[in-house]
Amino acid sequence: MDARVDAVFEALADPSRRYLVERLASLGESTPTELARELPMTRQAVSKHLDQLEEVGLARGSREGRQTVYHADLRPLRHAADWLERVGGQWDGRLAALCRHVEQRTELERE
Repeated sequence: MDARVDAVFEALADPSRRYLVERLASLGESTPTELARELPMTRQAVSKHLDQLEEVGLARGSREGRQTVYHADLRPLRHAADWLERVGGQWDGRLAALCRHVEQRTELERE
């Protein structure tokens, strides 16, 4: 098991955090206050979600005066995408073998 992949999937399991990653990626940067205007939650709740995203590396916060400005960092998604590709490839192989098996059985039943 890869703890980095687990952490990314755990963070992205929440729809609000997925939304925040998408918004930060599209906006380039934003503050919790700006993001909270778009969501049915408080600035404090947005900040907590951003803290969780920052813990797994999907967001980076930097102080600018009295505010913290966040940017998306999508590099951790590469680990998750690699895992999905690896697992998907295994399933592709299994499904192809199952199809071959079913085709062989069908041919035998026709004989």
